[in-house]
Amino acid sequence: MIDQTTLLTYVVIVLGFVFIPGPATLLTVARATTSGTRVGIATGAGITAGDIIHTTMAVIGISAIIAASATLFNLIKYLGAVYLVYLGLKAIIEKSQPDLGQGRTPITVPQAFRQAIVAEVLNPKTALFFLAFLPQFVQPGNGTVLLQLTILGVLFAFLGFVSTLVFAVTAGGLGSFLRRNPVVLRWQGKVVGGIYCALGARLAFQDR
Repeated sequence: MIDQTTLLTYVVIVLGFVFIPGPATLLTVARATTSGTRVGIATGAGITAGDIIHTTMAVIGISAIIAASATLFNLIKYLGAVYLVYLGLKAIIEKSQPDLGQGRTPITVPQAFRQAIVAEVLNPKTALFFLAFLPQFVQPGNGTVLLQLTILGVLFAFLGFVSTLVFAVTAGGLGSFLRRNPVVLRWQGKVVGGIYCALGARLAFQDR
C-alpha cells in the first residue's frame, strides 16, 4: 500500500495542478456559465470519466504506445482538435435559447457529459501526463505497481472532479445572473464557441 508521506505529497501536488485554471476548468466554466450549474457539473464529471479512462490506459500500457508512436499521437491530437473546433463552431452558429427559466438549456446534462468525455480522451497530452506523472509516486516496496498506479490515477480524477465542482457551482451562480441580460444571451454561444475553438487550436499546435 502507498505510504502516507508519498500519498500526502502526491495530494498536495495534484491539488496545485487541478486548481490552476486549465483546459478542463475553461470547459467547465464555459458550460456552467451558459447552461447552468448542473451542466457544468456534468462537464466536470465527463472530464473525470475521461481521466479514469486515461488511468486505465496508463495501467495497461496504451499510453506508452501513444508516447512511442508519433503517428498515433498526432492522429489522436488532431481528432481531439477537430472535435473541439466542431463543438465551438456549433455553439457559435446555433441560436441561444433565452428561456432558461422554463427548464430548457443550450445543452443537456447527458450531452455535456458525453462531450466532456470525448474531449478529454482525445487529448494525448493528458495520456502522456498520466504516463509520466503517476510512476514518479510508485515504489515497488509499497506493493503491486499496477494497484498503486490505479489508486493514484483514481485519486487524481477525484481531486480533479472536486475542483471542477467548485468552478461549476461558482460559474453557475454567476451565469444565472448574467443570463438575465439580453446582451449576454445573444453573445453566450459565441463566447463558448470561441473558447472551444481556442482550445482546439491549442491542442492542434501542441508538441509531444
